Amino acid sequence: MSVSPLSTNQDLDPQRLREAFGIFPSGVVAVAAEVDGRRIGLAASSFTSVSLDPPLVSFSIANTSKTWPDLRRAEHVGVTILAAHHGDVCRQLAGPVDQRFDGIDVTATEDGALTLDEGLARFDCTIHREVEAGDHTIVLLELHAVEHADTSLPLLFHRSGFGQMAKPA
Repeated sequence: MSVSPLSTNQDLDPQRLREAFGIFPSGVVAVAAEVDGRRIGLAASSFTSVSLDPPLVSFSIANTSKTWPDLRRAEHVGVTILAAHHGDVCRQLAGPVDQRFDGIDVTATEDGALTLDEGLARFDCTIHREVEAGDHTIVLLELHAVEHADTSLPLLFHRSGFGQMAKPA
């Protein structure tokens, strides 16, 4: 048996952690809503399914986010799974607040959930619970409606950049 190089007394440098976390690819979603007549949204690479009964999904948001305090006030929020060709859209959703939806086709529900028309899947959600987790908050969302018809490949975030899966043979 070999001795592990892992040691519990390591200096867990944030840059080193970011690089290690980046090894695992993740999908990217847009989380958006209309709040007080304004379109508010962000991109998140921490989206995951959580439960079928009740239907729950989650994403994590940095506690320093300036967007989340406004977005969390929405009656409903929309979640859109981004397609492989949405790299520029993702960058735009992370850019200046007043330009995040410029040139992007969106649809809003009566309850204010905002989804991107070209997404792979779109969800209408409400906030089920928020859980403090270090420098982030895990947001659990309860699903109220789902739509998916696009069979394109998803946008992936991997090693601090965007990519896509290889098409199945």
